[in-house]
Amino acid sequence: MKKLVLFTVLAVAMFSCGGNKKAETKPSDGTLLASASATSDSQVYELDSLINVAEQKLEKEVKVAGYVTHTCKHSGKRCFIVGESQTASMRIEAKGEIGGFNRELVGSKIEVTGVVKERRLTKEYIDQMEKDVTVKQEEDATAESCAAELSNISDMRKWMKDNNREYYSIFYMDGTKYDVIN
Repeated sequence: MKKLVLFTVLAVAMFSCGGNKKAETKPSDGTLLASASATSDSQVYELDSLINVAEQKLEKEVKVAGYVTHTCKHSGKRCFIVGESQTASMRIEAKGEIGGFNRELVGSKIEVTGVVKERRLTKEYIDQMEKDVTVKQEEDATAESCAAELSNISDMRKWMKDNNREYYSIFYMDGTKYDVIN
């Protein structure tokens, strides 16, 4: 699973590529955070939890908390966050009040408000990815990443079969605002 999430992040990056502090409270199960300054009906999902319900949250505004692992250095228009387990990752696009993500955010935990989106990788698209990796592997026999990429493609196909889908979902968020939290 870790390889699949990592590959998803890398695939998204290939196809794409300071706020105020806010108090938080964390329940013992660690699944949801309730912001101390938010209203009672406002929930903040830990990224690991949001990934599990992302399909039900498509096109809806949510709040998610995660650690920034990367910001795009040229435009700052996107960043990537991971959850506590570091097995799930999500791309956040700078929209709304977010002018950009600065590089100093890397390593910080942020709470992002935004709309959950989905990019679907079709079977045909994944087939083409596999052909490209195979060609790359034939051209450069020392390309260690090729084996990992082929393994991730295999994992995507397995997920599609197990879930009876003709596509592989990559969830991301159009962020409208964020806060740095501790």
